[in-house]
This record gives sequence, C-alpha cells and structure tokens, in this order.
Amino acid sequence: MSNETDIRENVSKAYAKAVEAPVPESSCCGGPAQKGFVVKLAGYTSEELEALPGEAVVNAFGCGNPLAFSDVKEGDVVLDLGSGAGIDLLIAAKKVGPTGRVIGVDMTDAMIEKARENILAAGVLNVEVRKGIIEELPVEDASVDWVISNCVINLSPDKGKVFAEIARVLKPGGRMQVSDIVVESLPDWVRESEPFYNTCISGAIPEKAYLQGLRDAGLTDVEVLERIKYDASQVKGLIESELPENAKAISCCGVPEGVTVEQTAEVLAGDVWSAKIRATKV
Repeated sequence: MSNETDIRENVSKAYAKAVEAPVPESSCCGGPAQKGFVVKLAGYTSEELEALPGEAVVNAFGCGNPLAFSDVKEGDVVLDLGSGAGIDLLIAAKKVGPTGRVIGVDMTDAMIEKARENILAAGVLNVEVRKGIIEELPVEDASVDWVISNCVINLSPDKGKVFAEIARVLKPGGRMQVSDIVVESLPDWVRESEPFYNTCISGAIPEKAYLQGLRDAGLTDVEVLERIKYDASQVKGLIESELPENAKAISCCGVPEGVTVEQTAEVLAGDVWSAKIRATKV
C-alpha cells in the first residue's frame, strides 16, 4: 500500500462507486437487499430496517450493529465515524429523541449526499453530517456522549490517531461502541493488496492490538461484547459483494497466480471476524 493520502483517496473512490452502483433486486423475504454481504449478519432487527428509508438499508456496508447492546438514551449526543449512507445515524436519532443529537462524519462526498437524502426522507431533524476524516474529527473536545462506528476504523491508515480522537471528543464518562473487522493473521499478499484493503480485510489489525490501542489512548473498561467469526463462505461473500469492483480486481490481480477467491477465502476462514468493542472515557 502507498502513503496515507493515497489510501484514503482509494478507499473514498471505492465507496463512492459502491454507493452509486445499481440497487440489487429485492431479497427473498420482501424488503430491499443490501449491497453489502456482511450487514445481513450484523444483528439489525427487522423492525429497525423496516423503519428506515430503503436507500439507507441497501447502501449499508457495515459488519455489525454498533448500537445493539448500547445504553444510548434520550438526550444523548452520538457521533458516528464513517457514517456512510446513514443507517446507524437514523437508528441513533430514534434512540436519542428530539432532545438529543446525532453527528455523522464521512470523507466521501457521494456518501454524505446519500446520507443527507436519507435523513431528509426519514424526516428527522436531529441529525447532521460533516465532511472530514476520522483521524482529525471536525468535532469539539469533550462534546459527545457516545462514539459509534461500523466497519470503518479498519480502513484508517493511522488507527492510533483515530483512538486518540475518540478519547478527545468523548465527554468524561462517555463511551464508544463500535463494530469492526479484526484479523488474527494475514498472508503478505493479502496485507499488501489494495482491493483487499478496500474490502475491510488487509487494513484490519489483531483484536489484541485494537484493544491495546484504545487503552493507550486513555480509554478504560475496554471489552469485546460480541464476536462473529467468518467461515469461508462468509469471507468469500465479504470479498465479492461488499465492493464488487474490488472483487473483480482481486480476481484479476489481487491474489497469486492460480489462486482463486474461493481458495483465498479458505485461507482466511476463522482468522477474520467482526468484533463489537466498547470502552469508556474516565
């Protein structure tokens, strides 16, 4: 991979293409089918999804429901890192109510535009989306009660800065709860692949390093609430349907000659998972 600016530009372009791609056909059970594969395993209830604009659901590329098991309450201020098309913004908006506030930060113009359309369609008035990077949040010190994020921090080229920013913007006693991809180990050819980076795999770090990074930033009570370990079929689905353009690139030149995506998924099975992680600012 190249420098941090190039990494961010590549990620932003990949997700802009994804959000602008045609919507898939409806799922077997009626409702819109998500473009992303792993969001189907992410723990959203049917009631939560049915209450949202369809565009927010089909353009969800997360790996968990960061608000599940949270104690977000009315009147809270919630910050969503890498808020995308807005699925978690809208769920948070309902939880905090009219006396609360929800802020999304995203670096991709197409995602910001889509999120604002979905906010308007949902008719909520307590949500705003700001353009920025998660290593330099456009948010005041000690101003939010909760930081959430859904399969985004793994994409950061400087996770230490992200963890420090989370600690900076949280109020004393505030908490973060994120869903993210973590890995046990990766072959060098996966770690060095741009397409694998954009599909949330090669930029991911081990769970232990993730938790220690939060502690190093000054956060406490760091814990893993839930793990969803991916088998080979789920890894394949993550590769092929999170970002279809990158799946084509992986099939073409992201794996060693003669190695298929199926074989790659077998190699990675059990070493890639979604973790729901919580921490507190003292």
